Amino acid sequence: MFNPTRDQARNFLFETWRKRTAGELLTPLEDLVAQLIEKHPEYHALLEAPEKHQGRDYAPEYGDTNPFLHLMMHLTIEEQISIGQPHGIREHFRRLSEHFQSEHDAQHRMMECLGEMLWQAQRNGSAPDAAVYLACLEKQ
Repeated sequence: MFNPTRDQARNFLFETWRKRTAGELLTPLEDLVAQLIEKHPEYHALLEAPEKHQGRDYAPEYGDTNPFLHLMMHLTIEEQISIGQPHGIREHFRRLSEHFQSEHDAQHRMMECLGEMLWQAQRNGSAPDAAVYLACLEKQ
């Protein structure tokens, strides 16, 4: 399993966006990430200035949204949907997409639950629990 460092993950986003804007050939994964980035024009300038944003920290207690984490969570959800794991994720995605009339908005709601699961795992010093994720999605 690939487990990039923070800098590696950020560099992947920077380089993918650079390649997309330069019209260079992208791998299938890069193309998917570029499509996700295109849905977030508020991040374009940031991704075009890696020297300025590579090491920046984002403090949620000050209302900062981490754009790198946001994009990677989109990518995680895309992967979950594509492989159907955890079991039932596709059904939740379909239901939320219909409810919000938007796949992108559905992913944002799913992201809240993914974040909750990760936060609980970190707080408890345990592995992420898909049951926590799915129970949260049930409430959405």
